[in-house]
Amino acid sequence: MKVLIVDDEEMIRAVLREYIEFEGGEADEAQDGMEAVKKCRENFYDVLLMDVMMPKLDGFSAVKEIRKFSQVPVIMLSARGEEYDKLFGFEIGSDDYVTKPFSPKEVMARIHAVVKRSSGAEKKKGEILEYGGLKIDMVGRNVYVDGQRAELTPKEYELLFYFVENEGVALTREKLLNKVWGYDFYGDDRTVDTHVKMLRGNLKEYRKYIVTLRGLGYKFET
Repeated sequence: MKVLIVDDEEMIRAVLREYIEFEGGEADEAQDGMEAVKKCRENFYDVLLMDVMMPKLDGFSAVKEIRKFSQVPVIMLSARGEEYDKLFGFEIGSDDYVTKPFSPKEVMARIHAVVKRSSGAEKKKGEILEYGGLKIDMVGRNVYVDGQRAELTPKEYELLFYFVENEGVALTREKLLNKVWGYDFYGDDRTVDTHVKMLRGNLKEYRKYIVTLRGLGYKFET
């Protein structure tokens, strides 16, 4: 497991590096967003730990740039715990969000959960499914709407694939949080609703396949 730690505080980088290496992982470091983008272009990482407030290029902006060429899992680190910050982080493609001050053990647990989900998605066997003009490549992780590739965030991909794998099954918001975000994710129903709204927007007219079950959750139904 190779982790890129992105934080302008040297002490935080040192503590996280120590824990990662203690558990047999490999750690690389970047002290600002610009350096993080450069390193991601040149190296492969299993997961990024990305601070939000940094000089030169903040964490949110760095993730936006990285998402243009990589779907590497990202865990945001921030002293700001406001809900809108977390939701914005998810909207731009981050996978998890940890508020400072944090426990290194908690960060490690989240790293393992994110990497496990990511590797599981990569190994997932499937086929190319077509629902009218909606084409879903489960192996290549590509979605096409009327022949045009849909630009989905990593969480939108996971959410759509989970819906498709459970076609016709009523899924509660709690179950979606547990299965798509992980049991250790501290989120609520609004996290699911926000991502479903974004996913529906990207699916255009095929948004109709994601049916809202009032007071319960959602169901993928064609």
